[in-house]
Amino acid sequence: MSDYSESEVVSEQPVSEPAPAPKVKREGKKLSDKQKEDLTKHMNKMKKDGMSASEMKSHRMKLMSRMRKDPKMTARKAHASLSK
Repeated sequence: MSDYSESEVVSEQPVSEPAPAPKVKREGKKLSDKQKEDLTKHMNKMKKDGMSASEMKSHRMKLMSRMRKDPKMTARKAHASLSK
C-alpha cells in the first residue's frame, strides 16, 4: 500500500478564463421627420414600380442604415449609393 502522506500530491485546478466583457449596446440614431417622409415617398414609388414585399423590406432597411449614418442624407442619395 502506498502512503499518501509521504508523496506530494499536486492537485491541478483548472485555470478559469476571465469572463467576457459585456457587449456595449450601440445607441441608434433616429431618422428626422424629413428623412422619414422622403423614405415613405420613395418606398411608395418602389411599390408602384412592382417591387415585391421582401425586396421592399430589404431595400428599406439598407436605405435606413445609410440614412442613419449621415443625418443629411436623403432617400434619393441613399438609393444612389446602393446602385454604385
